[in-house]
Amino acid sequence: MNDASSEPTPWILGPPPDREGGGGETPPLRLFCFPYAGGGASVFHGWQAALPAGVTVCPVQPPGRENRLREPAFTAMGPLVEAAATALRPHLRPPFALFGHSLGALVAFELARWLRREGMTAPACLFASGCRAPQLQRPPERPAHRLPRADFIAELRRFKGTPEAVLDNAELLEVLLPVLLADFAAAETYRYTEEGPLETPITVFGGAEDERVDDDGLAAWAARTAGAFRLHRLRGGHFFLRTDRAFFLQSLSASLQAILLNPS
Repeated sequence: MNDASSEPTPWILGPPPDREGGGGETPPLRLFCFPYAGGGASVFHGWQAALPAGVTVCPVQPPGRENRLREPAFTAMGPLVEAAATALRPHLRPPFALFGHSLGALVAFELARWLRREGMTAPACLFASGCRAPQLQRPPERPAHRLPRADFIAELRRFKGTPEAVLDNAELLEVLLPVLLADFAAAETYRYTEEGPLETPITVFGGAEDERVDDDGLAAWAARTAGAFRLHRLRGGHFFLRTDRAFFLQSLSASLQAILLNPS
């Protein structure tokens, strides 16, 4: 009988993860990784080799970027989460965990709540990185996605998430602007709706020099879980997972190893 979880999906970069290990082995812990605004699945290139054995990295590829460049990107959180949940549902077999950075953290959080509403198995952990707690998200006074083009590009420079080489390349920037605008729109129009806390443990990572996400914003994630909560403040700014990649992956590896040793 055909196993839907083995069918390829454009939402996961690379071959679909196997549901079970061969020969009665313990199934790997699938780590579904959601990128930040403007980023794609390639953000997680090399993670597989850096994380513990027993973890399978599943880089999530939303529409509008990289190998899905010709598809329109989502401009609102609700439809984005619904589409991701529908596509990933066959692959969300336990054990699995969710990771997201910045916008990706909100997507992962809303996906965890979607799974609960559907009565599906909860993730072993939700890893939220570089993001204020959902209940603290507020509409900006000057939404970046509504700015004139020149002002939006200036905002991207201040945000320091898009390489200067890209911002200085008019042709490349023309290709990337639609997904950047769409992702900023999804983030800036996101509105948290109250539900009870998740049972899923939440581990949060934040950059000590992140000017956009302060300690209170990170600590407030504790209210979103009735399970264990851990906060790791790492060196670096908002994109510490890129600027200090090795140190960040060591911290993530330690958290994943704890799950592998205590899967319950």
